Order: sequence, then structure tokens, then C-alpha cells
Amino acid sequence: MLQVDMSASIRESFGKGAMRRLRVSGNTPAVLYGNDKDVTSLQLETKPFLRTLYQISRKNAVVKLSIDGDTRHVMMREIQTDPVNDSLIHADFLEINLETARSFSVNIELVGKAIGVDRGGELVTHTTVVSLEGAPLDIPDTVEVDVSGVDAGESILFENIKLPENVKMVSDGDIVCVEVISAKAAAALAAAGDAAEAAAAEADEASVAAAADGGATSPEVPVESEEPAESE
Repeated sequence: MLQVDMSASIRESFGKGAMRRLRVSGNTPAVLYGNDKDVTSLQLETKPFLRTLYQISRKNAVVKLSIDGDTRHVMMREIQTDPVNDSLIHADFLEINLETARSFSVNIELVGKAIGVDRGGELVTHTTVVSLEGAPLDIPDTVEVDVSGVDAGESILFENIKLPENVKMVSDGDIVCVEVISAKAAAALAAAGDAAEAAAAEADEASVAAAADGGATSPEVPVESEEPAESE
């Protein structure tokens, strides 16, 4: 699993006004909880924090968080952003024990070219994520699935996926990860998809026509704008 370093300091200011001033000064308020410890209020420099967030985006990552010289192993739990300008508002960190097994969703990476595709078939991916359990640092960044030996009419189930030692499958082993269908089946599937799209388009046109033909319209309800609430 990916490991990154971050730095933070203890935060001693609270309340909406204090949080706004903190953000204006280039810092992001945060909290740390977990491991049966009291909640700790933190602040991080926003620019380096953003760079690290981009680095770990959509990935499982263990963060080695240095808090005024004290190192804690944590994971990102929640990031709150402003819905208008997408700026950072608040962050939640969860402290973890590196020796304790946890469940993680891990992306599947397909490698190789299926023999059935070379013979005119089509590779169909049913799912791109699998749930695994293990100590955080034993969990792989991605799970590679080699499809090169899959012929038309064959598939790879979750139970067929090879995993690292000390990592076990949480997802149902009977789930189909990927399969190769014949050229005939691929053509039938494409035709069914085209028919479904055409039917949906006709339904939309009928709905628009009915509305233009004097159908009742719903009254507009004014929505009061509200400034997003700030954490602590």
C-alpha cells in the first residue's frame, strides 16, 4: 500500500470565525481520532496538503502524520470542500494500528491480451474493484489479473485471483471479474444496447411532446441559499 508523509500541528482555535481566519492564512483545520484516543484538533498547511491529496487520490494510502514531532499512522477519512470554489474546508484523519487487519476496496488491473479476443471474441469486464482484508501495509496498491489465457466462453472469477500472502478475499469468490464472449454474442449484446438506447430516446421524445401539448408544469419553489457550515 502507498505510504506518504504529512506534517500537522495542534490547533488551539475553534469556532466559525477562527476557522475562516485559519483558512485565509493558508491552513486547513482537521481532526484526528481512532485507536481509543481522544479526538485531537489539528491544522495543516494547505498547499503541501493539497499536493499530497492529489498524490493519493482514489488510492488506499497509509499516512505517516508528524504532529509537532509525534508520529502517528493514519488514513484519510473525509475531506470537506467548498461546493462553489472547491477549496478545502476540513479534513478528518483516522489513526490505525498497522498490525490490525482491515478491509479495503482495491482496484483491479487487467494485464495481457485474451486469446479469445485474438480469435474474434470480446473482453467484457464485469467489475473493476475487489474487497480484500489484511494488515494495511500488506494490501497491494492494485490487484493484477492476467487475462491472456482466457478464451471465448471462459471467465475469471474472484476466487481465481492470486493474492499476496497474509491477504484474504472478502468479496464473494463466485463473482465474475472478466470474461470473453464470442463475436456472435458480442454482436447480439451491441444490438440489444442499441435497441435499449432507441427505446429510451423515443420515450424522451414522447415525454417532451406531451409537455409541449399543454401538460401541467410544476411550480418553481424558491431555494434559500445557505453558507456551508464550518466544522468546529
